[in-house]
Amino acid sequence: MDHIQRQGTPGEQSGGAAELPAPALSAPAVPAPVAPARVVTLTAGEFTLTVNPVDGSEIEPLRPGVRPGRPAKRDAAARAARDAATRPPVPPGAPAAARPLLEREEECERLVRLLGRGRSVRLTGPSGSGRTALLDAVAAQCAGLAPDGVVRLSGYGHQQPAELLHALYATVYAASDQRPDRIELLARVRDIGAIVLLDDLEMGGPALDELLHATPECAYLLAATPEIRSPSDDSHLEEVFLGGLGKADCLELLETRLGRPLTDLETAWASDLRFASEGLPLRFVQAAALLRQRDELNHTGEDDDEEEPGVFDERPRDAVEVPLPTLAEGAAPAELLASRVSESGRAALRIACALGGELPHHAHLPALVGDTHADSAVAELLDCGLLTPVGTRYRLAAGVARQLEEVGYGDTAAEEARTAARHYAWWTGHSSVTPERIASEADAVLCALSGADVVAAVLLARTAAPAFAASLHWEAWERVLRSGAEAARKAGEVAEQAYFHHELGVLALCEGRLDRARAELETSIGLRGALADKRGTVAGRRALALVVDREAAAEVVVSPPLRLEPPAIAPAAAPAALPAGSSSGGSAASAGSGSAVVPGPAAAPGVTAGHGPAGAAGSAAGPGSGAPRAAVAPVVPAVSAAVSEAVTRVAPVVPVIRRPEAPTTLSEVFEDAFPMSPKPKPKPEPAAAPRPTAAEPARAGAAARRRRVLLAGAGALTVVALGTVVSLALSSSDTSAPPATQSPAASSTPARTAPAAVPESSGNDPAPAPSDPAAPQPSQSAAPGETTGSTPGRTPSRTPSRRPQSTPPQPPASSPVSPPPTSAEPSASPTPTETAQPSPTATTGTGTGTATATATGP
Repeated sequence: MDHIQRQGTPGEQSGGAAELPAPALSAPAVPAPVAPARVVTLTAGEFTLTVNPVDGSEIEPLRPGVRPGRPAKRDAAARAARDAATRPPVPPGAPAAARPLLEREEECERLVRLLGRGRSVRLTGPSGSGRTALLDAVAAQCAGLAPDGVVRLSGYGHQQPAELLHALYATVYAASDQRPDRIELLARVRDIGAIVLLDDLEMGGPALDELLHATPECAYLLAATPEIRSPSDDSHLEEVFLGGLGKADCLELLETRLGRPLTDLETAWASDLRFASEGLPLRFVQAAALLRQRDELNHTGEDDDEEEPGVFDERPRDAVEVPLPTLAEGAAPAELLASRVSESGRAALRIACALGGELPHHAHLPALVGDTHADSAVAELLDCGLLTPVGTRYRLAAGVARQLEEVGYGDTAAEEARTAARHYAWWTGHSSVTPERIASEADAVLCALSGADVVAAVLLARTAAPAFAASLHWEAWERVLRSGAEAARKAGEVAEQAYFHHELGVLALCEGRLDRARAELETSIGLRGALADKRGTVAGRRALALVVDREAAAEVVVSPPLRLEPPAIAPAAAPAALPAGSSSGGSAASAGSGSAVVPGPAAAPGVTAGHGPAGAAGSAAGPGSGAPRAAVAPVVPAVSAAVSEAVTRVAPVVPVIRRPEAPTTLSEVFEDAFPMSPKPKPKPEPAAAPRPTAAEPARAGAAARRRRVLLAGAGALTVVALGTVVSLALSSSDTSAPPATQSPAASSTPARTAPAAVPESSGNDPAPAPSDPAAPQPSQSAAPGETTGSTPGRTPSRTPSRRPQSTPPQPPASSPVSPPPTSAEPSASPTPTETAQPSPTATTGTGTGTATATATGP
């Protein structure tokens, strides 16, 4: 019997996509669909969505009377058909024997008991521990526990609960062309009472709490690995940990998969493997495959007598014994297993490594590999333990992709991804393929899209996006659109880029993300306007108009803005009628006082100056009047309620000290602006309830503006005055000052300035009388306007500057004359002296200089 499968020639195997057979070669070469494009109409919340693959999707509000009613739930037969469609496809070939569930009876009974009580359970176990097989056993025993049956979902790749809730809704309700909005979705899933088996969970914490709170009538069995985030404390989940198998169960599983009893050497090897792998069932499934391949290589089950020797053999062939795998090969068997499978199986493994571990459907393998029998490779790889079921497809088992990439299976990843992308672009655009079938290959399509070149990526995204939209697999739809927009930008395909942005805007509008929808639609309209695409621009503007309408409907009505001043209202010309008890004098007084008087700090709010409170015994008298006047009710113009509500009175935070009249001098302005000590306010008279007047805010505003103008003028004058003082001080300090007056005789002419040399007596002065130096001199204080000579041996002093001196100059001990007093503000110009009686002048010669001391008699 020939046990070798028919393989392609070496040229066919290594040629890749260019040397595929005729059916596979012609398929990717036709990118455009051969039939008219599929146009699907869906109901998305409050919109009607028409998926148009040519010009882009069109969206419009639901028409009156066409809103769908409450969808009906599926019956048991429909749920069974739906569950079968969500399971992985059965590979071609002989059906595989059912794997026994060993040492899991206790866990299975506990899970069924908890689910029957309505409790949710989190089943935690490492990859390869048999979580999926245990979920299958639990599903078979829980079929009749819940009114809506058992629902199988896959959480692989889902980080948020929205898509899982939509998948649960689509499984229970018969609504294939409806995608409810969030409000309706939460209302529908609350009525679902089912046992939900969620495999490959990838979310935890708040996201998992949201899923559990949205479906209070469901009992969940969540299968996850220990690396996944744990649930919160408020989730009230039961924890069940799934460990490895015992030694006896491992040996039993190995014998069952091998089909014969183990030898002593194989038993010892299995015991060591169980210790190294911690009893994971996946390792023993792969170990059984290694032992089967060893038996085939050693021809253990065949009779050597039945085989004839070779024609050219001169001696009998020696039997070659293949040894048992080492412990390292048993712990990481992917390389050894892949080397012993068929060539189609190895080609399928290369494709899976290029697609991130995703294995395409077995119907695609003949076109991708180039072998018409390549579809049987799926069963071969699955029997070896290199594949594991995930949702509706197969993936490489845990750790297999890393082990294969280390030995070179990922070297041709770029070429394999490009071939897969071109194949999927042809397949997804074919009219005979349903959107549901394309949605089941969503993960493989997305992986091919991420690894392909920009041209193939744009082509694949353009054909796959409408199919994902029509199949209501909108998470994959969004990922394809974003990848396609980036690829179109890199490739320079402006028309395709505009299409992807338009679809992203429509998707965001359906999901209620108005800001994102506006940004995407405006980008699409701009790109299509540059291309002069009228039909696409019109479709984009229609969708953008819906966004504007939704934004207008979602706007929150805010209160009117704060207005510090009321609107201008014309005052009343004259009161129509005077109140009873008022006199003409009171009216004249009220008219004479005017309504422009600013109320002082003692006036109550709403009461004008010159009028007391209504009903008070004594009212404030007007100016020039000594007798009290009768209280006159002020004329208040009618103000509408809207205006009064719009005006907001602002209470002053800092107390303001006002004058009864506007300041007129600079000191008064500074006192108002920078008060040194606040003046105590007079106590106001006890007043009744204040009566607001319409002219009071206007008067307050006018007074405030007048005060600001005065403050600005005062500041300008201050700056000018300070500048003048500083400039005069600098000029006076730089010039030489005039010396002291030479003669005490008063004259009408100002004193002359002495030269800088040593002063000498002039011819007009009387001769100095001889005096005894020891005789005391009369000490008299100099009167204002008189000059005192300098001390002997010193130069004449300068005119005192305008800057006040800190300490006055002290005369020497030999001078009996006291120094003149320093003035804080000396006169800038020389002052004339009055005529007085001359007093004796004493001249003392000391050294080379002479000093004259002049004293003025009384």
